[in-house]
Amino acid sequence: MLSRTAGDLSPHRVSDALRAAGRPVGDATVLAVYEALRRDVIGAGPLDPLLGLPGVTDVLVNGPGPVRIDRGDGVEETDVVMASEESCRRLAQRLVASGGRRLDDAAPWADVRLPDGTRCHALLAPLAQPGTAISLRVPRRGGFSLAELHAAGALTDAGLELVRRVVDARLAFLVTGGTGGGKTTLLSALLGAVDPAERIVVVEDAAELRPDHPQVVGLEARPANLEGAGAVVLRDLVRQALRMRPDRVVVGEVRDAAVVDLLAAMNTGHEGGCGTLHANSAADVPARVEALALGAGLAREAAHSQLVAGLDAVLHVRRDRGSGRRRLGEVAVVVRGPDGLARTEVAVAFDSDGTPVTGPGSRRLLDLLEGRR
Repeated sequence: MLSRTAGDLSPHRVSDALRAAGRPVGDATVLAVYEALRRDVIGAGPLDPLLGLPGVTDVLVNGPGPVRIDRGDGVEETDVVMASEESCRRLAQRLVASGGRRLDDAAPWADVRLPDGTRCHALLAPLAQPGTAISLRVPRRGGFSLAELHAAGALTDAGLELVRRVVDARLAFLVTGGTGGGKTTLLSALLGAVDPAERIVVVEDAAELRPDHPQVVGLEARPANLEGAGAVVLRDLVRQALRMRPDRVVVGEVRDAAVVDLLAAMNTGHEGGCGTLHANSAADVPARVEALALGAGLAREAAHSQLVAGLDAVLHVRRDRGSGRRRLGEVAVVVRGPDGLARTEVAVAFDSDGTPVTGPGSRRLLDLLEGRR
């Protein structure tokens, strides 16, 4: 009955369908059937209970077999098991379809945001082995504050004070690190510490930043539709953001030609601009930016000049081996080297036990924080 009539899935419709089938219609039965249908029709199916576990940041399917999760202490197996490749593929296709994309042999991978805000990436077998791979990134409702990151050990006392000063001084900065290192979490917390009177325009491929701030405008890129039309790329949105009277322009993740527009924004009077970037260390940032800028047609010398002129600091996050703890590893400044190219100098590094160690860039950082640019 439910499949033959149009309408949203609701407990009332489930109750009517059970009555029509001559089944019991007690409240407990209706709710149990409704919840099972919701998981299999509009939810994440067998993965749904895992998404609701406290502290879960990632849910991972590696083909048939146990599903794995990450609660901040590394990847761990769960009791949830995907029985077959067919069930993995079917689940992946339904999840991607709920995000408005298609997943089949002609388009074997997709990256979408689900209706509840969860970010879903799926890759079909045989490209993925031993079977269809599904990766769900779970957004934390409300995000973390800097105080909560401090309490969790991601920021030491010295680190907390330092990043607050970076925000208050309106320095332009990038949060760098590896995948799953906590870049977005730290950036969101930093934006939550921005003066409430400032207007923040956030540009992202997939909306993940959820800063606790009263003046945030989010712009989200859009992939092409099934006909290959209608795509809105990050670079276009950065240009739009500059026309929206921002006090700070934020690019959720710099991964393509949009780096040119971010550098331009940082060099047009928009102080406090920031974003995230994949990098192995703060020292690798100039090379990463150069590679992205070259792909956008910007000459090497121009890319380095814009980087030196527009970017003040790099906050690099690490994930400790063994414990899996995400933490601020180092703060570096951007300077021009003898060859005229940009390079970074570590201002403060934090040992695994949280001890701060000053580096050659400490004087430059102090000057920036005190307004002596």
